[in-house]
Amino acid sequence: MNELMTDHTAAVAARNLAGRAGYDPGFLGVPVPIPALPAVKTVLLPYTHFSVMMRPDKRLAAVTALAMDGKKLMDLDRSGIAWRLDPRLPEDQQTGERVYARNDLDRGHLVRRASAVWGDTRAEAAQANEDTFYYTNAAPQAAKFNQGMELWLGLESYLQENAADNSRRIVVFTGPIFGDTDPVYRGVDIPLRFFKVAAFLHHGELAATGYVVDQTPQLTDLPEIRRPSAIDDAPPLGPFRTFQVPIRDIAALTALDLDQLTAVDRMPIAAALPSARVASTWRELHSAEDLDLDFDLGE
Repeated sequence: MNELMTDHTAAVAARNLAGRAGYDPGFLGVPVPIPALPAVKTVLLPYTHFSVMMRPDKRLAAVTALAMDGKKLMDLDRSGIAWRLDPRLPEDQQTGERVYARNDLDRGHLVRRASAVWGDTRAEAAQANEDTFYYTNAAPQAAKFNQGMELWLGLESYLQENAADNSRRIVVFTGPIFGDTDPVYRGVDIPLRFFKVAAFLHHGELAATGYVVDQTPQLTDLPEIRRPSAIDDAPPLGPFRTFQVPIRDIAALTALDLDQLTAVDRMPIAAALPSARVASTWRELHSAEDLDLDFDLGE
């Protein structure tokens, strides 16, 4: 696919995105703003029901923010929708098809397509469906689908159905966790881990939970991986492992301002061990029933 845009086609495409409202911080009835990333240049791009805060230096999102209304979800087909660059951002500040061509890397949706496809009308849901296919909403992930990835994708739906109040509204922040050992491939850092923070109302009170998915490969030559110049082939990525983690750990790993959601973290150990070192209290999940929450989902 040819990614290059003429000035005219870029202008037309940008006009087509005009008027997108993006993520609504008041969606839950209490203000939940997009987490800030102090001291790092970012660009906020609004879409339908979600926004992407891009890091031009990484050519990937720092965080995506999704408002999901479970009462208005629609089941729309994804066939025929092509991935495309966002014309509102220079091409050299986003990761396009070149990184995903001729390898086993997948364009991993950060905002889950099925979670964004809702609305009062089919046209609204269809627009959200198409908006999830901008490269700004993608990050390189292992193409092989497995049980760990299935769990990761289903967490927000599980929480919405079992923890959120009857409005069935949930807010989801998702993004890469950039690390010093991330391999560099075709000029782009390949994040080995991603985070998800879900926020919702439980019995009228703001609640949140945090998760990390790890696709770290089992590499024997880690020092070589750390040298970007040595990476010519796509890095081998291992099975997805999903963890429930304290939100404060995500804040420490990403430098995102998550103070509001850290304060309402419903993972019991987050409150019991507030000074535990990062990653020491992570809980590996094998199914959604493994979630450790300080309330009864059957309430």
